[in-house]
Amino acid sequence: MSELNQLPFSQASENNKHAILEVLQASFANKNHILEIGSGTGQHAVHFAKHLSHLQWQPSDQQEYIESLAIRIALEGSKNIATPISLDVTQPWQCQSDAIDGIFSANTLHIMSMEMVEACFDGIATHLVAGGSCCIYGPFNYNNHYTSESNRQFDIWLKERNVHSGIRDIEWIIELANKTGLSLTADHTMPANNRLLQFDKC
Repeated sequence: MSELNQLPFSQASENNKHAILEVLQASFANKNHILEIGSGTGQHAVHFAKHLSHLQWQPSDQQEYIESLAIRIALEGSKNIATPISLDVTQPWQCQSDAIDGIFSANTLHIMSMEMVEACFDGIATHLVAGGSCCIYGPFNYNNHYTSESNRQFDIWLKERNVHSGIRDIEWIIELANKTGLSLTADHTMPANNRLLQFDKC
């Protein structure tokens, strides 16, 4: 238990995991192999894999986060979680499965640069099989407007920290998705002014 207490911890992930799971239970009901992009602390991976036991869950993140992510999965993970892999969206994806029919990512697009977001969708299109679903959670702008004052303040904080980051316009995200063969099939309202977007690949 002491080792767990020393691992990175996200209160936001702890707060939103139940609401996200409710959506994923439907979105991934008929899926088998899920790739999670940007697993971070691993709290989502552990929780979702435990409650979606029919899935094989593949965590991933940039190399610098792999060690602590692997420790959490070793301590808390269920049998259906794979060893986390290093994934840089701008480089070739070293996915271990050639049958990825589901992709999940939470709170990643707003910390990526626009070029990284474009590369991410290119990678999703390459590795997601036909008929697969991609679920993306986070804050988005609509018609170039913030959906809340808290999101506006969050966007200011993001850009002060990294000028290349920021809350993305959903219209741009949909455009990127469409260019790579993905279609928006659901836009779920989530707590704390977030959304969960589901894209399906024809």
